[in-house]
Amino acid sequence: MIVAALLGTWRLKSYIVTTVGERRTPYGENPTGYLSYSANGRMQVIAAASDRIVPVDTGSPDHEKIALYDTMFAYAGTYSVEGDKVIHHVDISWNESWTGTHQIRLFEVSGNTLTLTTRITDPVSGSEAHYAVVWEKVASL
Repeated sequence: MIVAALLGTWRLKSYIVTTVGERRTPYGENPTGYLSYSANGRMQVIAAASDRIVPVDTGSPDHEKIALYDTMFAYAGTYSVEGDKVIHHVDISWNESWTGTHQIRLFEVSGNTLTLTTRITDPVSGSEAHYAVVWEKVASL
């Protein structure tokens, strides 16, 4: 099922991770990125932190490459909707462990704002974390 309210391109506004007693913005206060949902059931997303390093040249040392990898995410595939859940069926990803997975997000559309949320075990703290990613519509289909 396709939900018309999801269709189009969305610009990343915020990415907030909340765990017991802690609120983090792992991509900074002004992350950048885009998320697109098409009418034919395809989706793609790319996002990056607001304070990424700028490598000196294309032959960057490993620590710079790691910092760049750790401050972005990108994947694409198909999507489906079940009630208030959008499921991203990942075909390709910046992190190969996501390729072939189904990323389930609760979604809420309010005007020109899309909020995607999920609860998972935080890889940093090991405790349950609530992820809230807010997008603003920039183009409709």
